[in-house]
Amino acid sequence: MAGSVVAMTTSMKLDTGPGLRATLRVDGWSTGAFGIFLLATAPVLREPLGLPTSWSIPFGVAMLGGATALLLIAGYPEIPARAAGAVAAANAVSGLVLVELAVVDVIPLTMPGRMFLLAGAAFVATCAALEFAGLRRERA
Repeated sequence: MAGSVVAMTTSMKLDTGPGLRATLRVDGWSTGAFGIFLLATAPVLREPLGLPTSWSIPFGVAMLGGATALLLIAGYPEIPARAAGAVAAANAVSGLVLVELAVVDVIPLTMPGRMFLLAGAAFVATCAALEFAGLRRERA
């Protein structure tokens, strides 16, 4: 019996209102725009930010893939709870990784580069918080 309850919970689909869906769409479109920005400006931003193109190009490509997934999830008639939770968790982890990259000398960032990554971390953490809140609200 307990196993069937767990299975129902993990495969549950949310009857989503505009909150969670809107957050996923904003997250998707902004992720895509930022991915395009990184790809288009990688050589130009290398010097002022200290962000090597060997980092910014893969980040940009990954962000385009992530944006596609976010927009597909947001477009479902009923958003799967597991997918929404995975998005929120991935954003939370991404925010932590961006903070770590900004403060640890893994990449030779300039001070503007560090601020750039910290701003990205703040945005991603905000999306994660809004997605977690939307997921909780939809489940209630």
